[in-house]
Amino acid sequence: MAEIRTTRMSSKGQVVIPDAIRTRLGLEPGVQFVVIGEGDTIVLKPIVAPSMREFDEVVKRARHEARRAGMKRSDVASAIAAVRSR
Repeated sequence: MAEIRTTRMSSKGQVVIPDAIRTRLGLEPGVQFVVIGEGDTIVLKPIVAPSMREFDEVVKRARHEARRAGMKRSDVASAIAAVRSR
């Protein structure tokens, strides 16, 4: 069940995340968030780097899809060069 707490925004736009929620979510000082505002709702989503295992799995899927699409290493190098020249 969601934990409900209240907080206030400072004149500088700063919002304190209550300690109980920081502790439960393991949030440490310096953590970065994606902030989404929709209607009257604000969502803070911590940015978490993927584990090496997750990263390796993403790379594996990307390579598989590239092969399936008929891409070659030279195609990737050409695409990178084109973007860098912009």
